[in-house]
Amino acid sequence: MKFLDQAKIYIRSGNGGAGCVSFRREKNIEYGGPDGGDGGRGGHVFIEAVDGLNTLIDYRYQQHFKGATGIHGMGRNRSGHAGDDATLKVPVGTQVFEEDGETLITDITELGQRVQLARGGNGGFGNCHFKSATNRAPRHANPGQAGEERVIWLRLKLIADAGLVGLPNAGKSTFLSAVSRARPKIADYPFTTLHPNLGVVGIDNDEFVIADIPGLIEGAHEGQGLGHRFLGHVERCRVLLHLVDGTMEPDEIVTAYQTIRRELTAYASDLAEKLEFVALNKIDALTEDIIAERAAVLEQVSGKTVYQISGVAKTGVTELIRQLRDEIFLQRDQLKKDATEQERETRGWKP
Repeated sequence: MKFLDQAKIYIRSGNGGAGCVSFRREKNIEYGGPDGGDGGRGGHVFIEAVDGLNTLIDYRYQQHFKGATGIHGMGRNRSGHAGDDATLKVPVGTQVFEEDGETLITDITELGQRVQLARGGNGGFGNCHFKSATNRAPRHANPGQAGEERVIWLRLKLIADAGLVGLPNAGKSTFLSAVSRARPKIADYPFTTLHPNLGVVGIDNDEFVIADIPGLIEGAHEGQGLGHRFLGHVERCRVLLHLVDGTMEPDEIVTAYQTIRRELTAYASDLAEKLEFVALNKIDALTEDIIAERAAVLEQVSGKTVYQISGVAKTGVTELIRQLRDEIFLQRDQLKKDATEQERETRGWKP
């Protein structure tokens, strides 16, 4: 399946059905009076989060969505039914923006969440609504109201438990393939990964989702190398796993780490504040002395414990995955606890 994380969509709700001009005509009833029914409302346009999607690729081939026109009113006081609604089905994590691409309309963060984007026009009144003491046979009915029309942007930010960050060719895709069944493209050149990949990691009967983000470069927060769109995918991650290529020289390792940290901070301060795990990758290509030297350099610049791993040989990977799992599950439990306490406060429960 191809990956698409942004799409421009044209939506229009349905027009309301017209009211009916009709009069009761039956045998032996000379003046039956008006009996025109009302028109039905036009179809709304909704957006809904559904399971089984992790891309907006469907909206590359269809960009126009329209609610159906309401059914017109009929005689004998029969009102038309509402027009069919149009529903945009998107993955969890999709944001909806106005045409300017900056004004946020809604953020779809929960499975099953359903939001109305455009309201269908009201149906028109039939002529029976206009009967009065001075006008017993009105020959007028309202037309249905026009629907709403707007242009929106859909922007997907993947929701994963852990996000892989690092410079291009740091070994992120290799690591993902080593810890999950995901099979991203792997090659010995920068920018092999051109779109995010998701993998489900299983360890000790527990599972969590990890996202492989395409390599970031200096200036990513300003859009260099599609940096804005790549950084957006790690905004919702609980923790970050920062991989650094161990085959680089010590001064290059320092520069590589500091470059990624600057980009995270410049893009969003809360992104830089997420818990970060740091790993020196590709140690299978190094001697023990060099590993110790470069791990010490990385530990000094990061101020964190440095895990020594190899995605190819899977050295040190299990220990790192267990540490990630423990932190992710700790945050999940805390989130559930906070949600329960908030619900109790809302209902006025007191201990």
